[in-house]
Amino acid sequence: MPLSAPGIGNCCPDSCIRLSILKSILSSMLHRTPALPSPGRSMEIKRMTKMNGAEAMVRMLQLNGVKHIFGLCGDTSLPFYDALARLDHGMDHVLARDERSAAYMADAYARVTGKVGVCEGPSGGGATYLLPGLVEANESSVPVLGITSDVSVNSRGKYPLTELDQESLYRPLTKWNTTIDRADQIPDAVRAAFRAMTTGKPGSAHLCLPYDVQKHDVDPAGIWAQAGHDRFPALRYAPDPDEVDRAARRLTEARAPLIICGGGVVISGACAELDTLATSLNAPVCTTVSGQGSLADTHPLNAGVVGANGGIPATRDLVANADVVLFIGCRAGSTTTEHWRFPGRNVPILHIDIDPMVIAANYNTDVGMVGDALLALRMLNAAVRDRLPMRRADTADGRALVEVARAAKRASFAPLAASLERPIKPERVVDTLNRLLPEDAIVVADPGTPCPYFSAYHESRRAGRQFITNRAHGALGFSLAAGIGASLGRPGTTVVSVMGDGSFGFTCGEMETLVRRRIPLKMIVFSNSVFGWIKASQKAGYDRRYFSVDFSRTDHARVAEAFGVRAWRVEDPAMLDAAIRAALEHDGPALVDVITQELQDAAAPVSQWMG
Repeated sequence: MPLSAPGIGNCCPDSCIRLSILKSILSSMLHRTPALPSPGRSMEIKRMTKMNGAEAMVRMLQLNGVKHIFGLCGDTSLPFYDALARLDHGMDHVLARDERSAAYMADAYARVTGKVGVCEGPSGGGATYLLPGLVEANESSVPVLGITSDVSVNSRGKYPLTELDQESLYRPLTKWNTTIDRADQIPDAVRAAFRAMTTGKPGSAHLCLPYDVQKHDVDPAGIWAQAGHDRFPALRYAPDPDEVDRAARRLTEARAPLIICGGGVVISGACAELDTLATSLNAPVCTTVSGQGSLADTHPLNAGVVGANGGIPATRDLVANADVVLFIGCRAGSTTTEHWRFPGRNVPILHIDIDPMVIAANYNTDVGMVGDALLALRMLNAAVRDRLPMRRADTADGRALVEVARAAKRASFAPLAASLERPIKPERVVDTLNRLLPEDAIVVADPGTPCPYFSAYHESRRAGRQFITNRAHGALGFSLAAGIGASLGRPGTTVVSVMGDGSFGFTCGEMETLVRRRIPLKMIVFSNSVFGWIKASQKAGYDRRYFSVDFSRTDHARVAEAFGVRAWRVEDPAMLDAAIRAALEHDGPALVDVITQELQDAAAPVSQWMG
């Protein structure tokens, strides 16, 4: 297949791309080692068959279709940076201000492009800082390659500055991980990393590249990439047809079937097949936080997010009243099921997942289908279609059930969204964005204050990857950096990063990156001077014994302006529309600092705080 999918980038045949790259490799060698007059000519030709390890790494990334690399410089990375500076490779290196940010940028870039995200950092502290982003990507089934340089192989054990056993550090936290001890291992290591990241359950990979290895010679004959491993999912596989037939029978015999979708539906590109299945069965669809986008939020069968974070009593009732539940690309974890109470243990469970270890991990499962969600749903749709004439007459009306749940959600949301009370209620911010954002907009939310509100109430009119949040480990400081990655992955699309002021403090340095790179990211800060999630939990579970969760208010608009970002500060709810509209219309990066209600005093859709 082409290195870039048709309609996204270069549409030339794969052979043309590879020929062009090989020509540029030869050209760079010729410039690096000029031909000598005879009789030294044969010697020079022999020397021209070599490249160093740093150059080999650059060429392997190029051949795997990489267009953007996010990273931060360091001493041990100098040969790699020099190769990036000298060679004609067509890749854009995005200098970040923090390795954590570089990894989050690569994560969101991968989510919106379907291509592997690549980040890099130096040895020691750089290697430890890059790790949080790779952990999040791995647990979220997002292929992100982290390349960390390291001290020279011959310096190991001699107490050089920044020495660290990187391979041991990354081993339990990535899908695939290795240290490259010899330059001739580079091509195989890169191919293995891309194969691991994009096949089966996608995940992150790590390559440790020592300083001296970057300078050693590599035979260019080994520089090639496997077609198809530049995108994910690669090498899809389908479930057992007999299990699919059993699932179709259970779904068509059920009176009130329900579908719960995790992130696997969006990752596999199975949204249209899900729509077909839900419509055929007239079955309600709920999603996890990561599964948002499985159907458009406005779809008449989409009841929205279910569970402890973003779910409401009405969506919980939908799950509780189902007589069969189909999980798709979902781990059925504690948040989605409210600690495995909804659905209950007595409800028949059907489960589609790419990872066999996920199926039956939490529920006794009637039918398990191991495979890619897109292929599985195609098969399931065909099997269901054959059985639809035999459906029972008393089947529940899924559209009517969903409308009841959505009406209940609107009834609680609308008065809060319309409120003119101060501080501004978070619901009003969500409602304003719902009305003003273009249809193709992408919202990137940090896991603190914004997450439950945008999970419950944000409405994207398109299926697919229109909403991003880091739900695997929930580290603060994700949204701004991820917004940069999403903006570069989908240029021309409106991208909005929503964050609490706690998260702002983690990552505000990346506003310099925004300005330097002229990235028109829009930022909304929920300013309430508190680590709100923890304070709300202290209120609900610890008798309001608030401890070490409050901090001083920052004028985020003035901070943004100091970086060169256009900014507004809003305290009056009546002025919110105008400020956000102005930010969206601005042709560069913009920030709106919204003085909002503290989370422990708000009506956040989080079950443990609702009582």
